[in-house]
Amino acid sequence: MDTSIDNSAIIFVDIINDFNFDGSENLLKHTNEILPALKKLRQFGKENNIPIIYVNDHYHIWQADFRKIIDHCQNSRNQHIIQTLKPDDSDYFLIKPQHSAFFQTPLHTLLDELDRTHLIMAGIAGDICILFTAKDAYMYKYSMHIPENCMASEEKDGNEYALYLMHSVMDALIDSI
Repeated sequence: MDTSIDNSAIIFVDIINDFNFDGSENLLKHTNEILPALKKLRQFGKENNIPIIYVNDHYHIWQADFRKIIDHCQNSRNQHIIQTLKPDDSDYFLIKPQHSAFFQTPLHTLLDELDRTHLIMAGIAGDICILFTAKDAYMYKYSMHIPENCMASEEKDGNEYALYLMHSVMDALIDSI
């Protein structure tokens, strides 16, 4: 299985988040802890011309326009995260209706068009959206790398268990950036 930079894509899941739900305080805290590693991963992608694909909840906007999603989500608690990691015009931005970045999105087609078979996945929440995305990626036969310091969940135990499942069941490489 080839896992070179030439066939890799970086998938940022739910990076633009309003943190306005039960449990969001923990998720915000854990996201702040991984922010330096997420920034480093984004910079690595830019420096190596790796496609960066954001797949995000739609927040009932239903337009794949990251500026509209940012305007809706940004607040005083998350502004530093969004401004540090927001997409630019060279990135790809997709919206998703459910947990997986593949479910009812054009992600699989986009990856085929870009000739990418290895996914570097990062974002939130690791024990839900990244886990479901990894399951679908595994079913589509993508190889995966999930940097453990680039994934956050509400609870540390849930995050650790999701990483365990992605490694042991879905053959994902788990390490740190």
